[in-house]
Amino acid sequence: MDTATEIAARVRAGEQAPDAAVRAALTRIRARDRGIGAFRRVRDDAALAEARALVGRDDLAELPLAGVPVAVKDVLAVTGESVREGSAATADAPATEDDVLVTRMRAAGAVVMGLTNVPELCAFGSTDSVFGTTRNPWNPAHTAGGSSGGSAAALAAGMVPIAHGTDGMGSIRGPAAVCGLVGLKPGRGVVPTALGSDNWFGLASSGPMATTVADVALLGSVLADAPDWRDPQPPAAPLRIGVAAGTPSPILRLHPAHARALERVGDLLARAGHRVGETRLPYPLDPTGQIARWTAGVAADIDAAGLDRRRLDKRTRRHAAVGRVLDRLGRIDPRQIDRLAAATDAVFDRVDVVLTPVLAQPAPRARRWSERGWTANMVSSVRYAPYPPLWNLLGRPAMSVPAGRLPGSGLPIGVQLAGPAGSEALLLAVARQIEQAAPWPRHVDDVDEPGAR
Repeated sequence: MDTATEIAARVRAGEQAPDAAVRAALTRIRARDRGIGAFRRVRDDAALAEARALVGRDDLAELPLAGVPVAVKDVLAVTGESVREGSAATADAPATEDDVLVTRMRAAGAVVMGLTNVPELCAFGSTDSVFGTTRNPWNPAHTAGGSSGGSAAALAAGMVPIAHGTDGMGSIRGPAAVCGLVGLKPGRGVVPTALGSDNWFGLASSGPMATTVADVALLGSVLADAPDWRDPQPPAAPLRIGVAAGTPSPILRLHPAHARALERVGDLLARAGHRVGETRLPYPLDPTGQIARWTAGVAADIDAAGLDRRRLDKRTRRHAAVGRVLDRLGRIDPRQIDRLAAATDAVFDRVDVVLTPVLAQPAPRARRWSERGWTANMVSSVRYAPYPPLWNLLGRPAMSVPAGRLPGSGLPIGVQLAGPAGSEALLLAVARQIEQAAPWPRHVDDVDEPGAR
């Protein structure tokens, strides 16, 4: 499958019809999605009509995403389509206007192929809902992660070249890591969003996912209206890079393969001339503050939408109930973030970029997590994805970059790059350097033995 950058360049130059990549994407979706479950809704006829309409655009030669198929996570309004957010409690009525991010993607020439699956209200770490279970294309016995698991699976299976995701507790970076992708969570306020309520009290952000750094930078530049993100090049001068392998809690353990991947990438960056050393991050000793925002954020979404609680999964009702209690107890306190931000700023006085694992353990098995209890879902999420939430709390940019595969299962491994506010372009530059030094297979088709498929 061609990259978004390649497709757009050919369409702009008149070397490829605007609907060519869309037709090819529809063919791949029909052939591959039955066993993966990436999409809740595929816009066959509508996508083709929109692609053909690009021919009449006077600005076609200037569109950054000209003719590029994009998958949209099922949280954004797309005119004529319902927004279900993985729940039987949401309305099936079609949206009457596009979300601002859909407007930006379409204005840039992208064609919305469909809406990708999510766990109910995007609250959990494995993508499973009333609309089915999303499986990892690298090994369908495992989850594609959550909550942007549908978008990640569509990319890893080669159905589309770019996808939209959202990240409230690692929901872009976790699926990107387990599916061998690049995923960027921009800093707070960089990308406009209509996720509802207060975006989980400031935790959540929309961002780009793709198989290459250039494509993530391209889509991210459109979502954030930041043209300077495009075409990232390796840093021109040596950076101070702090490798933080310590786990956020003493009761968590880092899988040896993930630790080795982190070490390999650190060594790679050192060979590239950067000053690489160990560092420690000020993970909160009490995680209640982030759990309170996560759970109470979902409760606020339920209340804002007026959802019938009886139609929600049992795990979701419990999740929201915990959030309401923690909110009443005053556990959503801005001073928590102020203290954490001050301690993290002290780290960035010594380093430019932090390198950490994305995940501590392999992705869970793909099963009906929506039918399991809240505690089982929470333990699973926290155990395998403890590293990303710090950056949601702080509202700082962070991204996942592929860094190898697990022996046996064939599941990909990712490492996380994080930086201070406004460092998205710098993170993309470092990611591009990693990509050039240690290229990764873009999707399952690119390897002979993708794992236990």
